[in-house]
Amino acid sequence: MTARMGTARLGPAERSAALAQMAGQEFDVVVVGGGVVGAGVALDAATRGLSVALVEVRDYASGTSSRSSKLIHGGLRYLEQLNFDLVREALQERSLLLQRIAPHLVRPVPFLFPLTHHTWERPYVGAGLALYDTLGFGFGFIRGVPGHRHLSRRRALRVAPALRRSAFTGAVQYWDAQVDDARYVVTMLRTAATYGAQVASRSQAVGFLREGERVTGVRVRDLETGTEFDVRARQVVNATGVWTDEIQALVGGRGQIHVKASKGVHLLVPRDRIHSYSGIILRTEKSVLFVIPWGRHWIIGTTDTEWTLGKAHPAASRSDIDYVLDHVNAVLSVPLTRDDVEGVYAGLRPLLAGESDETSKLSREHVVAHPVPGLVMIAGGKYTTYRVMAKDAVDAVAHGLDYRVPPSCTHQVPLAGAEGYQALWNSRHRLAVSSRLHVARIEHLLQRYGSLIDEILVLIENDPSLGRPLTGAEDYLRAEVVYAATHEGARHLNDVLTRRTHISIETFHRGLAVAQEAAELLAGPLGWDDEQVKREVEHYTKRVEAERASQEQDTDQEADAVRMGAPDIVPVDVPTATP
Repeated sequence: MTARMGTARLGPAERSAALAQMAGQEFDVVVVGGGVVGAGVALDAATRGLSVALVEVRDYASGTSSRSSKLIHGGLRYLEQLNFDLVREALQERSLLLQRIAPHLVRPVPFLFPLTHHTWERPYVGAGLALYDTLGFGFGFIRGVPGHRHLSRRRALRVAPALRRSAFTGAVQYWDAQVDDARYVVTMLRTAATYGAQVASRSQAVGFLREGERVTGVRVRDLETGTEFDVRARQVVNATGVWTDEIQALVGGRGQIHVKASKGVHLLVPRDRIHSYSGIILRTEKSVLFVIPWGRHWIIGTTDTEWTLGKAHPAASRSDIDYVLDHVNAVLSVPLTRDDVEGVYAGLRPLLAGESDETSKLSREHVVAHPVPGLVMIAGGKYTTYRVMAKDAVDAVAHGLDYRVPPSCTHQVPLAGAEGYQALWNSRHRLAVSSRLHVARIEHLLQRYGSLIDEILVLIENDPSLGRPLTGAEDYLRAEVVYAATHEGARHLNDVLTRRTHISIETFHRGLAVAQEAAELLAGPLGWDDEQVKREVEHYTKRVEAERASQEQDTDQEADAVRMGAPDIVPVDVPTATP
């Protein structure tokens, strides 16, 4: 599917039309939650021929799905837990995403595993990685990435000169994959909309419709206007991740699934602060720490600590940042300082509770439950296996419908922008000439939009000023800000600077230097007057100031209290889970 085949837009007019459709018909399934799992459910159901509506209370992917390590991986540490099935499943999904579903958004990335013991560690790690490579094959799947290789300390230092020679004895290099997590979700929702799904952000499920014991739909509030309406459905799917318990509270009772939130904190530093041609993975006392190449930056993380405070904006404390820096500095010849940190983000993992008090040991497998007739709950899992989770959830939906539903086909459905991507990549020099953009700029656009690049280039052709980079965030073109509003469902400035782009974490100014320019670009497509432009910039500025201040606090409680001092531009009243 390419732009020429009419990929759906998620602009303001399309949102209004979707909300009108939701209020006017009964759907086979309504999905609550616009993260990677909810988007996956919407796409799976739509491609089975079901009528689908999806509501998201904030922006798409605004929770866990934009705050991950941005990796598509099998999970090496699950091998140590002997969870071979989970690893095999994840590696097969990795292969699908790399080669068929989203080659424009998912790409291979190498990692160096430094060894610190002379005798037992190399055969132990080598055996694990050999198994990891082997599990990537099977059932007709091609691995899609190179196999692992052993390196002496001297050869490892050629790959990663930043490593301190005395900190390791040798290394093993292996490959996984990475993804722009938020962009992937938006692209999946556009794909679902192309197959008929009605989707709307800033739309809150405030209650469930009931006929006796059975759930028959949701009561939805349009947070942009305050209006409420009923969306009737034969089945409802709760795909709200760490908010699973809160949505369950709207039905009544705790239900069959209980989710515990684990906080993971990541830092971004400029690429020149760590001299390496490969990502790095380090073993910590609790889990693993990744140093991940990310354009002109490194992403370093993550932590794994229990979080019991507000879930919308988990805060990173000074202690979190120091933990990450201390662990990465243990192997670097030139240590990083807090002054090297461009950006910080914190996310919450939805872990199935009840197996262990330590979040690092809780299950990453997923569970589907039918707590009451008409309602399906899906929780747990990991980003890499979202498609399997979605399939299982829609299988449960199909079981609750009174007619035959075809099996899942999403393993054969490329996301918008995937079809024709490789041919366009091969033609990128010609595209650069015809568009009068530098080839590096074309590569950047292709790796964000794939074959939908045509839509960006049309915007620039119609208004050449959109072909200029943003002042203060030169990696991004002005056209990308406009496109975020007209095609990708962005409703507010924060949506664009945090998720459609990553300017909020990829610049030392955290997006403040481009906020005014970006808001003025959004004003046209979103119909803002000067007062709304001013309001958007003020809200974004307060958010950045609150985040910076929270990162100077020592404890979670102090950091959370400071971060919550900056309210959402669109207030959300979240229900409280019953204990």
